[in-house]
Amino acid sequence: MKPDAEIRAARAGLARLMEPNDLTGTALVAVAGPVAAYRLIAHSTGKAPASEQQAVADLLGGEAASRGAHRLDAGLERWRPRVDAAGPARDLATIRRFGGDLLVPEDPAWPQQLDDLGLAAPLCLWWRGTAGIDQLPPPQTLLSVVGSRDATDYGRHVTYELVADLCQRGVTIVSGGAYGIDARAHEAALNAERTTGRPSTVAIMAGGLDRFYPAGNDELLRRVEATGLLLAEVPPGTAPTRWRFLQRNRMLAALCGATLVVEARWRSGALTTARRASEIGREVGAVPGSVFSSNSAGCHRLLREGSAIPVTDAAEALELLGAAPAATATPADSTRKDPGTAREHDGLDIQDLLLLDALPVRQAAAPDKLATVSGLGIGAVLGGLSRLQARGLAEQGPGGWWRKRHG
Repeated sequence: MKPDAEIRAARAGLARLMEPNDLTGTALVAVAGPVAAYRLIAHSTGKAPASEQQAVADLLGGEAASRGAHRLDAGLERWRPRVDAAGPARDLATIRRFGGDLLVPEDPAWPQQLDDLGLAAPLCLWWRGTAGIDQLPPPQTLLSVVGSRDATDYGRHVTYELVADLCQRGVTIVSGGAYGIDARAHEAALNAERTTGRPSTVAIMAGGLDRFYPAGNDELLRRVEATGLLLAEVPPGTAPTRWRFLQRNRMLAALCGATLVVEARWRSGALTTARRASEIGREVGAVPGSVFSSNSAGCHRLLREGSAIPVTDAAEALELLGAAPAATATPADSTRKDPGTAREHDGLDIQDLLLLDALPVRQAAAPDKLATVSGLGIGAVLGGLSRLQARGLAEQGPGGWWRKRHG
């Protein structure tokens, strides 16, 4: 049964008044309901009734980091200055003008997995896209792929290969539409051959869906809209801020059945997505990189702390989602995973393996280019090339080095 227009308008208004993950606000909505909560903020003055103040305080309990900041009266002081700027009917008309709409928890299509966030669950979801919100796949087929904005060639290459393979196996990729790993994940999903009628990729945005951010990804996000879905918990016209980017990460974690971190620096925002996913019982994977690459330091940190498991191919990524790789593996996967089959890279140490992966198969690459792609120092590259050449894995020509093809 669909919610009535008053509930939908109230949640649209509350999304304008409250910042994402305002626990006091979501506690008020849980206690009073969205319509009464909006009326208390927008159509009354003075303090909240004592009974509601106590109910909100009881519901927050240990979740309130600071009792003073999370008091209901403190919340009213934050929200009421925004009332004049609130216009639920205007915001709903705007999103519908872009071909989208508002989804609320009272809707049958609401993604129930978001409720695992508890009071941190979003008040509503604004969406736009050709796929439509009713085509949002179930969580066991949604994989969040996140990583550094300043991705290396290695990170972009790994992301593209993993995502392309996963999409062919029916997985929908969810990311944040940002530069770097996010953009590469969306691009690979859009270019992959889809095996289901579901969208290949979903972007969760930190700002309003009336404009795409960052501007440099405008064309990419329009492609996502044309075949997939864009989501946001803030209304049209809302600017993406540092806080909203940070809070967007919890939605990436909760919407999907698992999270994969491809590249991340020691203090990368991608780590907050991974840790939030782990906190709510989702599986987390991390792609190992060079020990010399600062862009992989965050992935190695997750692996060392035990909050993520290593992922090196699509079959291992599928395991994060609970899918049996044997049921979806290609013949090539089966051969590579067979411990009785000798492989050309068996016995290589990690540096030579990274270098072998960086070697192009068609065009020659100079050692300095290989250093950039592999994340290795130039000395390690030069030494590794000699070893790979001796094993018949690399060839050198006038233009540089390439991977030797066999068979």
